[in-house]
Amino acid sequence: MRNTSQRREAIFQLLTRQGAVQVTDLVGEFGVSAVTIRSDLSALESQGLASRSHGGAVLTRTPPTEHTIRQKDAINHEQKERIGALAATLVQPGDNIIIDSGTTTISLARSLREAQQVTVMTNGLNIAWELADAPGVELILTGGLLRKQSLSIQGSQAEATLQAYNFDKLFLGVDGFDLQFGVTTHHEAEASLNHKMVERAKKIIVLTDASKFGRVSLHRIVQMDRVDTVITDASISQEYREGLQKLGIELLIAE
Repeated sequence: MRNTSQRREAIFQLLTRQGAVQVTDLVGEFGVSAVTIRSDLSALESQGLASRSHGGAVLTRTPPTEHTIRQKDAINHEQKERIGALAATLVQPGDNIIIDSGTTTISLARSLREAQQVTVMTNGLNIAWELADAPGVELILTGGLLRKQSLSIQGSQAEATLQAYNFDKLFLGVDGFDLQFGVTTHHEAEASLNHKMVERAKKIIVLTDASKFGRVSLHRIVQMDRVDTVITDASISQEYREGLQKLGIELLIAE
């Protein structure tokens, strides 16, 4: 039996493949009422992912494809390295920080290998490996279940670990960044853990190359009012420069 989030993700996958769905078909597919299916379609519509039509819904926005961690690392690699190097300048001796899993955030980890008196918690297996022998970094890993697709640790154990700590800064990687809908990711458990990270950090810093702007993945991490700083590359559009300024979000560009 699927829960609400799993069912909506499955409906969205059908929408992505078919371009449109019908309420009657979904009722038979998932064994729930028409009222429940209409609520699911309305939720997808509120995210800008679907548009309600007579008796169903049509796809309005194609989600970004989820790549493996190795594929992601090769995409916009130079931009990510510059973003990570700039992000590292925000880390001061004595800071307690969280570094989210991802291929932009691992660029930050590489730039922190010479850092001094910094405590890093991470749910990224690749990030932990990068910092494992950094002499000035005290490293804490969340427990939990490893998701091999992203080399990220997640789940209830990871979320429980966070409750014992408070952090100065969270460096957050994203799959989608939309001025209206907020910061999103592909996977429900990752979004849940990321949301817990946001709750435990004083300052939220999003690291993203400009290709992620205007994209919406299925699971929202946080709305824009919780983001303090965005670090990106020079390809950011004027629309997003102005949009972030209007929202009062600090914008740092890695040239």
